[in-house]
Amino acid sequence: MNRETSTEHEELNGSVTSPRGRLLVVDDESTARRALATLLTDDGYQVETAGSGEEGLERLAAFAPDVLITDVRMPGMDGVELLARARALDPTLVVVVMTAFGTVKDAVRAMKAGAEHYVTKPVDLDELLLVLERVFRQRALQREAGLLRARVRAAHRFENLLGASAPMQSLFKTILQVAPSRATVLLTGESGTGKERVAQAIHEASPRASGPFVKLHCAALAETLLESELFGHEKGAFTGAVARREGRFRLAHGGTLFLDEISEISPGLQVKLLRVLQERAFERVGGNETLKVDVRIIAATNRDLEKLVKEGRFREDLFYRLNVVGLVLPPLRQRREDIPLLAEHFLRRFADEAGKPLTAFTPDAMAALQGHAWVGNVRELENAVERAVVLASGTLVRAEHLSLPGGGVVERPLVPTTSAVVSSLGPAPTVPGSTLAELERYAILSTMEHCHGSTHRTAELLDVSVRMIQYRLREYRHGIKRAPAPLRMASGH
Repeated sequence: MNRETSTEHEELNGSVTSPRGRLLVVDDESTARRALATLLTDDGYQVETAGSGEEGLERLAAFAPDVLITDVRMPGMDGVELLARARALDPTLVVVVMTAFGTVKDAVRAMKAGAEHYVTKPVDLDELLLVLERVFRQRALQREAGLLRARVRAAHRFENLLGASAPMQSLFKTILQVAPSRATVLLTGESGTGKERVAQAIHEASPRASGPFVKLHCAALAETLLESELFGHEKGAFTGAVARREGRFRLAHGGTLFLDEISEISPGLQVKLLRVLQERAFERVGGNETLKVDVRIIAATNRDLEKLVKEGRFREDLFYRLNVVGLVLPPLRQRREDIPLLAEHFLRRFADEAGKPLTAFTPDAMAALQGHAWVGNVRELENAVERAVVLASGTLVRAEHLSLPGGGVVERPLVPTTSAVVSSLGPAPTVPGSTLAELERYAILSTMEHCHGSTHRTAELLDVSVRMIQYRLREYRHGIKRAPAPLRMASGH
């Protein structure tokens, strides 16, 4: 930097800190540069200057301006080259170019290179100030939009959970209410609804977040191994116990223990688990020492524990100890508005992992996702998207990449014609008194209603082909009557 421009920096910016914005003025004409910098500083901007393109590039890295104001015609590196190199360093940098009166070609060349605005020299200060006002107003709107998008993302995300639907927003609210306590939580819901993720979200939102989060899948182990996993064992407690081992309760001290598939533990273990919940104490397998622990229990199951209690297969007192706070996780079919949000989240994750440039789903692919039954819930959706990322090429995921049942054919929710058929279902047919065709019609349409219009799931439940279901629906829509099928007698009668 030469002495002249260095003096300008000291005079104009030595102690200036402006909220209006940071400007870098680059012009090889010393008088014009100094005059413009003084006027802009007087207007409240923080300004630095440079006398050449090369010096301007140096000042960019050190000063990090919001706006670069540069002359186009300068010896050495001209304004257009400076613009290109500056935008390479900072793609968000706004560039305003100054051109001599009548040099339209220079202005056009600069605008094609990426300049947002241009002004003619000698510079009309009011015009330039108006340009800068628009620039900073636009930047403020962009920041506001970014904050709004961040708030929306935050509203639709809780720790490692996603959901914009009413059921998920209600779940997030309950998690925040439950997390600060040490109350035992029972999570119920279908397989694949994300019970482990909810358990971890409760832990991470709780005062125990700095402690361990320990997991145990109760259905994966035999009874003797499960007891050892829970409570630990002493050396020699059983064949193969060559050393003392700490159990999951001990490992989770000060944190949270997540017991998945709690319905699968044996009656004997139910008694021991009840004692831990009541007394916060237990003994290792083969040991006599009573160990005290400070552990929060979160249990989960995809089965109806109340039904198991009535059947005598699960202890009633343990059920009430576990179900201090009960949370029911909604299946994906009850929050279909979350499918695009989840699918796009999984797409970004798996595409990044695979190093593929996939960015979105085609309309047919998204329709297929939203129309599928998702019996396996979020886990099935996650697997479908991962598979699609493996199979897809280019930038878009297509319906055939999803490999959904039906060969990628979109299976949408009830279309109006089918919906009208289901809505006219009427009362259940009486037996005797109804034909086989009437019984079949009622079976198909009532199952279709239960499956939210999924012909594939309806066919699965009724153990018939999808083609047969689709054929029957066409008959019902068009009022086609079928002749009663003859009854076939078993051989020997």
